Amino acid sequence: AANKLTPSSQPFVGATSEVIRTISGIEHRRLGNSNIAVSAVGLGTQRWGSTDFNAPDVDECHAMLDYATEHGVNLVDTAEQYPIPSADRGVQSEGYTEKIIGQWIKADPARREKLVIATKVTGSSNINAKNIVKDVEGSLKRLETDYIDVYLAHWPARYTPQSNWGQSLAYNVDAEAAPWYRNAMPFEEFAEAMSKLIDQGKIRGYGECNSNAYGLGALAGAARCAGVPPPIAFQGDFSILNRRSEENGLAEACSPVNENCGFMAYNVLAGGMLTGKYRTTPAAYDLYLEGSEGAAGKLFRTPRGRMDTTGWGPTLYRYR
Repeated sequence: AANKLTPSSQPFVGATSEVIRTISGIEHRRLGNSNIAVSAVGLGTQRWGSTDFNAPDVDECHAMLDYATEHGVNLVDTAEQYPIPSADRGVQSEGYTEKIIGQWIKADPARREKLVIATKVTGSSNINAKNIVKDVEGSLKRLETDYIDVYLAHWPARYTPQSNWGQSLAYNVDAEAAPWYRNAMPFEEFAEAMSKLIDQGKIRGYGECNSNAYGLGALAGAARCAGVPPPIAFQGDFSILNRRSEENGLAEACSPVNENCGFMAYNVLAGGMLTGKYRTTPAAYDLYLEGSEGAAGKLFRTPRGRMDTTGWGPTLYRYR
């Protein structure tokens, strides 16, 4: 049975992950204790319009939106900070990915009802009541919509080892003193700020990305104490190669018998490793470390994917 110990102002709606309907073979599941039903498969948009060597352009992104919505997919995951990597200025600067999605919606406003849009406010010291209001307005404008379905902190205001793409389970006490974590927005204030946006009709629900079980438990508890809606979604790096969202307790905390919160996975192909394209020949960076500089250089010049680039290759080491 799902946990029904919610404040009287927050009635139990249903169990997260409950299948609400199936469209074109794709299950649409309840997200947290809400009426939002998201497709089990979603569109990740981090690289849409980016400066990456093989990033999809506007037409390709719009074609993906067309195909997805025609085949049962409604979830689109984006962020105000996308694309990554982005340009310092100009068209491909931060916010461009939301604009690409907004252009697709503006061309036919009826398309908006086909999507569940999850976007993110930049984390760390950017998280405060003033910036949450300012940033959500920016996202609404770029997305050409008057509401966002799920609004997430891209990473928490506080320090957590999961904030860097969930790369570590080890807690570094010294990191708490970093200037960008000082005076971090308290859980209660974050929940209340999100509740105001819900009351204003600007978002339907909220949560955190790159967090952990402590973050969910503390945020949900703070929301209950304040009598405001609890988070409906947490998001984390998760694949058959990366199980840290289970290992850090988040999967347990999200369960309907506990906090009844939805979980959204990203990087489910582990940076491309699970496509199989690196099975025969290792990633360029690994070849370089092995001393095969010639083979590595060739792949660096004509990469198969992010694992063969000088920037992403070392960053995504944890999948190899």
